[in-house]
Amino acid sequence: MRKESPNAYGLFILLLTVAIIFFLMDIALGPVPIPFKEIIKIIFGHGSDSISWNNIIEKIRIPKAETAVLAGLGLSVSGLLMQTLFRNPLSGPEVLGVTSGASLGVSLVMLASGGILSAATINQLDLAGGWILVTAASLGSALILLIILAIANKIKDNVTLLIIGIMVGTLTISLVGLLLYFSSPEQTRDYLMWTFGSIGGVTGSHLSILAGAVLLGLILSLTASKSLNMLLLGENYARTMGLEINKARVLIILATSFLAGSITAFCGPIGFVGLAVPHLCRAIFNTSDHLKLIIASSLMGPILMLVCDILGQLPGSQTLLPINFVTSFLGAPVVIWVIVSKRQAKRSF
Repeated sequence: MRKESPNAYGLFILLLTVAIIFFLMDIALGPVPIPFKEIIKIIFGHGSDSISWNNIIEKIRIPKAETAVLAGLGLSVSGLLMQTLFRNPLSGPEVLGVTSGASLGVSLVMLASGGILSAATINQLDLAGGWILVTAASLGSALILLIILAIANKIKDNVTLLIIGIMVGTLTISLVGLLLYFSSPEQTRDYLMWTFGSIGGVTGSHLSILAGAVLLGLILSLTASKSLNMLLLGENYARTMGLEINKARVLIILATSFLAGSITAFCGPIGFVGLAVPHLCRAIFNTSDHLKLIIASSLMGPILMLVCDILGQLPGSQTLLPINFVTSFLGAPVVIWVIVSKRQAKRSF
C-alpha cells in the first residue's frame, strides 16, 4: 500500500488557485494587448470603453479559455478511466484508439455525407450541428472501446493489449484516410484543419453542448469512482466485493465516450493530455483513491491546457500554433518518464 498525501484538501485549493491564475492569463495574453485592468472590468460585467476590447474578450478569449478548461478536464479524466479499466499506465484516449474512433465518427459526418454536412453547414445548423458531431464522435469512440474490451476478455497481458489497441487505432486511421482519398479537396481541407486541433472555434451554443457533454461524463466518472477503486485491485477481487463487472465497464465506457468523444468532435484529436495528466496527479497526491484522482485530474488537466494555449498563442505575435503541437511537446516527456520509471508505474497498477 502506498502512503497517501495527508494534505489533499490543501493541494486541491492550490491547484484551483493556479487554474484561476492561468485562466486569467490566457484571457489577458494574445496578439492584441489589452490592459489587465480592462480585462478584469469586462470579466466582472462592468465593460470597457473600447467596444473592440469588449468583443475580443467576450466573443473570442473567454470562450477559448472556457473550451481549454473543458478539454483539459475531459481528456484528463477519460485518460484516468482508461488507465484503470485496462490496468495499463500507457492507456489513454489517443493510445487505445478512442480518439481515432471519435475521428472516424466525425469523418463519416464530414466526408461520407458527400458535402451535405461540411464544417460550414454544421456551424450553420447551430445546436443540431453540434449534437450531430457529438453523437457521431461518441458512437465512434464507444465502438472502438467495445472492440478493445472484447479483446481484453481474452488477452490479459497489458503490453499485448496496448499493441492491439494501437493497431485498432491504426486501422481506424486507415479508414479515415480512405474516406479522405475519395473526398473533394474542400472536404479534405476542412477535415485536415480539424485534425490539427483548435480550441478557438467553439462558441455560443456549441460551447454549451460541449459543457453539457463534459459535465455528464464527469458525473458518470464520479459515480464510477468506487468501481474504479475495486477494478484497480483486479477483476477477481472486484467480483468478491460484489461489483458487477459488466455494468461497471458500461458506465466507464459511457463516461469516456462522452468526455473524449465530445472534445474530439469540437476541438479535434488532442494528444498526450489524457495520457500524461493522470500520472502527474498520482505523483503529486500519492493516492489510488479515484474520487481524489478524478477531482485532481479535473484541476490539473485545465491547467495544462491553459498553459499550452498560452504558449501556442506566442504573445506579441500574430502566429497561432495548433494546440496539438503544443500538447505533444509538453506531454511526450511525461510519457517517456512513465516508460523509464517502471517503479512508478508498478506502484500505481
